[in-house]
Amino acid sequence: MPPHPPRRRAVLTAVAAAVAVGVLAAPAPAQADPAQREYGNGPERNDVAAPFHDTARPLAAPVPHPAPGVDTDAPYPRRAELPVHPEDPADHSVKLGLTPYHDLAPALNDLMDDSDRVSAEVVGTSTRGRDLYLVTVTEPENRARADAQRRMRELIADDPERAARDRTLADRYKTPVLVNANIHGNEWEGTDASLRVIEELAHSAEPETEELLEGARLYFVLTANPDGRVAGTRANAAGFDLNRDFVTVSQPETAAVRQVMIDTQPAVMVDQHGYVNGTLIEPCTPPHGQNYEYDLFIKNTYANALAMEEAVLELGYTPEDDGVLPPQIPFRDSADGWDDWPPIFTPMYAPYQGAVASATVEFPMRVNNADYTNLPEEELRRRSAINTDISAATIGATVEFARENREELVADQIEVFRRGAAGEEQVVPPEGWVPGFGPEDVYTTEFPRAYVLPGQDRATARLVDFLIANDVRVGRAEEAFTVGGDAYPAGSYVVDMHQPKRGMANVLLEAGRDISEDVEAMYDISGWSHGLLWGARTDPVREAVAVPVAPVAAAAPTGRVEQPGTAGWLLEVADGSDAAALNDLLAAGAEVAWTRGGAVVAPAAAGAVAEASDRHGAVFTAADDPGDAPLEPVTVAVAGAADEVFTLDALGFELVPVSTAVLNGGFDWSSVDVLYAGSGLVYADLDADARAALDGFLADGGGLVGRGATGARLNDQAGLLEATRVAGRADANGVVAAAAGEGVLTGTGGHTFVYSPGWFTGLGEGVAVEQAYADDPLVAGHWRAGADGSGGPDAAAGRAAVVSGTANGAPVVLFGTEPLFRHHPKGLFAQVAQALYWAAAEAPPA
Repeated sequence: MPPHPPRRRAVLTAVAAAVAVGVLAAPAPAQADPAQREYGNGPERNDVAAPFHDTARPLAAPVPHPAPGVDTDAPYPRRAELPVHPEDPADHSVKLGLTPYHDLAPALNDLMDDSDRVSAEVVGTSTRGRDLYLVTVTEPENRARADAQRRMRELIADDPERAARDRTLADRYKTPVLVNANIHGNEWEGTDASLRVIEELAHSAEPETEELLEGARLYFVLTANPDGRVAGTRANAAGFDLNRDFVTVSQPETAAVRQVMIDTQPAVMVDQHGYVNGTLIEPCTPPHGQNYEYDLFIKNTYANALAMEEAVLELGYTPEDDGVLPPQIPFRDSADGWDDWPPIFTPMYAPYQGAVASATVEFPMRVNNADYTNLPEEELRRRSAINTDISAATIGATVEFARENREELVADQIEVFRRGAAGEEQVVPPEGWVPGFGPEDVYTTEFPRAYVLPGQDRATARLVDFLIANDVRVGRAEEAFTVGGDAYPAGSYVVDMHQPKRGMANVLLEAGRDISEDVEAMYDISGWSHGLLWGARTDPVREAVAVPVAPVAAAAPTGRVEQPGTAGWLLEVADGSDAAALNDLLAAGAEVAWTRGGAVVAPAAAGAVAEASDRHGAVFTAADDPGDAPLEPVTVAVAGAADEVFTLDALGFELVPVSTAVLNGGFDWSSVDVLYAGSGLVYADLDADARAALDGFLADGGGLVGRGATGARLNDQAGLLEATRVAGRADANGVVAAAAGEGVLTGTGGHTFVYSPGWFTGLGEGVAVEQAYADDPLVAGHWRAGADGSGGPDAAAGRAAVVSGTANGAPVVLFGTEPLFRHHPKGLFAQVAQALYWAAAEAPPA
């Protein structure tokens, strides 16, 4: 497909005028505004003490949903008393005059007592154990009415062709509308606005309200990040930006919101955020997700955006009096930089679960970060009151939009699912379909007839379970078969793409696309692939699989323990779950030897082998070679971003968080085997004692595993490997093809992930290439050269992406890739684990 033509749309006249007269500074483009960017973007990540957990979770399974989700059978109202949490005077909401978390349950209990229109339930818990509340507002229902609603919802999702033929369904079905609030913990006001709207609807006697609640169920996730709300942080308590997690679902809060979407199947969804002045209301700039039924999505989302814009303007806030700029709609007012390409954001995920109108709202007045600390409380409360008004106005407009358009919204949701089940092509609407729609907005894909996942391994099982958790239908072939000239064994998994949620299936299974030439700037990641990055084989086929295929509710177990050999069992560390199994063995006291070939040998007497295999799905085969070097439990000093710490903890390593400040405060290296340096550690900023201690650790054989600019800089300043890191363009990211090297790591061929990619040149004697970029590296994503022509994929082609060697007694591995990024590229976790084991095994015994 040729590059898309640029969009030429005028910015709102009022905004331009306000900037011209100096009322307010112009809002920065989304990509350039670090306050709007996730902590993990760019070469350097937050220098924060990232929390971690004590127990590794099995990596062979998805994060379990922490609660049963919505009880789709029970009628409304639901009268369960919510447990009340202890008062917390340190809750950051208090300073802003907003509702602290501990007051939410009492407020909801009072509303349920006062009104039979309001129901509240707990649909999950946060990382720190706080309840996640789902509030439903609708007219009271008896059991028969609730059963009828459930049957219609299931009919829409399971047999949309039949639902489309039912001419009365759209009139009888209650339109589901979902409001998600406070997913970024320090963007507070959506919670208070939701409470205001809920209270108004609970007591209103207006005929329009009665009509609304007769024909709709309004769902409110009151705070999707209660830990962040209390602490005043964007991220959750594990350090993750939850609004980047929907393609991975590594966090319990994300799992809960995902399950709410699956259970409620919203036709309309709005996500409340801050802070962009003027109020930013989606839809987005190109590129648009190529798996959407975009003709239906943009028609409804743009119409709702105009309604929200009008509601905000009617509040009467002005730049001169209040500092509030008029709203902006990126689709209409911007060229690029605020796209809806990746499904990592809540409103970009929702269309794959049935939303035909879905948008982020960014209210205008900043009250977080430095402003929270530095501004007077009176000014903060003034700003928060404005934000709450604007948030409530957008929620109210969305609810009214759903009331006025309920039959069309339901019909369009049915049509999305019907096209998927029928295997029809996407519809490309004519130019001007909505004002400003043009060729630059056309992003489509060719859906395969099916995907075949032939593997019987951990990676395939993990992906199958993830597909099922996202409500994708997966089957298993009961016989061997041939399709497209390729033979597949019985037991292969089959994803028939003639299914209602084919967009969900394809966005998780496709390799992706290089969109570098389509747009100049992207808001966040541009490439992901659950097949290429999770290590599972996912074959798209162009014809139906013509053998009996049985539906599966969960992947088959993969763990296996064969008869031991003369030296015991061999475990190849080829997957993150293998590392977790190995760390279980080490913790249980098993005598394990490293083979320096990406594997370990455990003696036949190791009683923990069966348990580790069962828990992690690991495969133990016969070993006759006793191995090269004994391996003890590996303790890692971690200077890393939250995602790196989280992932290493999930793999089961013993972790000791460190940073420049921690080392300068005095640190005992005697119990540490390896230093992992990915963020927050600058060798040049260490004082003399800290530098001498680190030098001594390395000289005594302590290992270093470094990632990105931080790792390479520490290597240079400590005088270790002779290797020069070259930085690619800072915002480049995506899935890249790679070639395996000839060093100490295995499984480095195939594909990897980059964000702010780096590569190594000038390799000295003894420095091995572990992995190299392919000659044409970018498979999917956005990677351009810089303005001076440097830093592009052509410059990286054939260069070393990962290197290793031993310098001054220290085993060192340096990564120019992102193998732990946001806990997503699970097929790459074993590379880091192998590096840590090798570095620990190479170190001389104490």
